[in-house]
Amino acid sequence: MNEKQTMSEPIQPAESNGPNDSSPAMQIRDRIIAVLKTVYDPEIPVDIYELGLIYGVEVTDEGEAHVTMTLTTPMCPVAETLPPEIEHKVRGVLGVTNVSLDLVWDPPWSPDMLSDAARLELNMM
Repeated sequence: MNEKQTMSEPIQPAESNGPNDSSPAMQIRDRIIAVLKTVYDPEIPVDIYELGLIYGVEVTDEGEAHVTMTLTTPMCPVAETLPPEIEHKVRGVLGVTNVSLDLVWDPPWSPDMLSDAARLELNMM
């Protein structure tokens, strides 16, 4: 990686993938994901991570975190409050020095993005 190393992987429930798993950036990323799993969509009894609203979590070696996310619809009733709540919670994660959050609409969210755990919770399996 380059001078400003970044740890970013496609968002899937974190599992051990090899030697980089113990890097400071990966440890911070894992803590961020744990915090994201405490935030729930108010209309669906599933956390935003398992719901598939989080498209990416990147963390530099300096502890700068970047979250890319979407909402279930652009007309989501929490569109004004959920992103700042997530940014606030990520900012409180041990090791995070700065947070940026991008709310994106492409690709649009669909039920196909639900994790297996979310499908089970919603009786969709």
